Amino acid sequence: MMDKAEAMEQAPVYDPATGGRIAEVPIMDAAAVRAAVARARDAQPAWAALPLKERCRRLTRFRDLIVERADTLATLISRETGKPRLEALTHEILPVADVVTWLAHRGPRILRPRRVALRWFKHKKSLIVYRPRGVVGVIAPWNTPFHVALRDALTALAAGNAVVVKPSEVTPLCLLAAKDVWNATGMPEDLLQVVTGAGPTGAALIDAGIQKVNFTGAVSTGRRIAAACGERLIPCTLELGGKAPLIVCDDADVERAARAIVWGGFANNGQLCVGVERVYATAANYDTLVARVAELTRGLRQGAPASDEVDLGAVTFARQIDTAERLVADACQKGARLLTGGRRLPGPGQFYEPAVLADCTHDMLVMREEIFGPVVPIMRVESEAQAFELANGSHLGLAAYVFSGNRRQALARAQQLAAGAVMVNDILTHAAFAEAPFGGIKSSGYGRVQGEDGLRDMCDIVHVNVDRFTFWRTEPFWFPYSDRKYRHALRALPLLLGRHGILSRIGRWL
Repeated sequence: MMDKAEAMEQAPVYDPATGGRIAEVPIMDAAAVRAAVARARDAQPAWAALPLKERCRRLTRFRDLIVERADTLATLISRETGKPRLEALTHEILPVADVVTWLAHRGPRILRPRRVALRWFKHKKSLIVYRPRGVVGVIAPWNTPFHVALRDALTALAAGNAVVVKPSEVTPLCLLAAKDVWNATGMPEDLLQVVTGAGPTGAALIDAGIQKVNFTGAVSTGRRIAAACGERLIPCTLELGGKAPLIVCDDADVERAARAIVWGGFANNGQLCVGVERVYATAANYDTLVARVAELTRGLRQGAPASDEVDLGAVTFARQIDTAERLVADACQKGARLLTGGRRLPGPGQFYEPAVLADCTHDMLVMREEIFGPVVPIMRVESEAQAFELANGSHLGLAAYVFSGNRRQALARAQQLAAGAVMVNDILTHAAFAEAPFGGIKSSGYGRVQGEDGLRDMCDIVHVNVDRFTFWRTEPFWFPYSDRKYRHALRALPLLLGRHGILSRIGRWL
């Protein structure tokens, strides 16, 4: 009898470095997705009944196997995405292992019932209780497919949920490998499931009766997911695109800034939502910075990631090369200088030489549209104030970076930037801080993953209130109403909450 997965239509997965077909995966239809969610829903209550500390302890089995199989997994991630194995290891596997470790150490404290001190009703006790939502759907991207999917999935599992992950159709294999690792831990297999396919599979997941969606991807897709979740009243967290500015102040360490720009702009071939998408440098260091960035970029080694001696592998998604070519052409037509790269390499595979553009202006699309590819545009600004103003002018607000020798002043200025996260004199790494919330503002999405906020967002927040003791069988404002009750309440209002009222005077101590 033909296996059900074999009976489904199959989609090919390609190696971006060679163009060769790696494997085929089933395109799961709505019925298959609903069945997966139903199995997850059946498995979830027993998992949620375990103490959180025990759930986290069991999740460390998964972490331990991920670490043990790191070399094999890094090789697969590298082959499927085109990124070097070192990036697969440090950008994808390491943060996943760290998330589990942090959840095991801090999760029980974060989700334990929290007492709320009531100011008026001292005869009552209030607790905030964090209850699992049920089944969480994770729709993952292709640029960091292993890290993002498992970061969200493991956080949801720690909170007591079951999870169904829909990986990108471009990079499903590393998530299927992660599922094999999960199954090898001996934990209930239906708690973590992977459904493969393209957009219709993701739409089917949202429509399958799940209780929350975490989506990471393009702004346009995020809008459609938000609309679908809104129609079904499903809470969702959206981590969307970025147009991260990097500001080089007058007193910045130019060498450090240049190296940060090159790594932040070309790591993973620029296919990072927190990558450097535009640089603003003051006249004091513009020429030196531009020359050094171009020099460092020319020294990058590009090639097939089968070798560990390359810095840039293949572009994961071929469409990003089309975007890079269009934006570079527009910039050059409008007066930008192309200092390095900027061309698609001949031969098999998806390779594009990293491009550095100087003398950019804001009438160029490259300074306004998301690139998500190996292109770094640099603009000279008249002052630091202008740089901060331009940085805040984007409709996107995921990450921003400031390089300055005056850390105190830079910290103060950083807090004025319209972004979900700002780093001073560093780049990218905040996205892997398990302890810190991560997410965007404006069109970069809403909600947070990671940190205490991300863990609590995987829960329904329940306020439980109980009497410490009861004075009477009825309450003053219960039925029946009367004129006498109204007049008493009217006289009590200014005495309690008026300008000179008791609670207005002593409220800060209550």
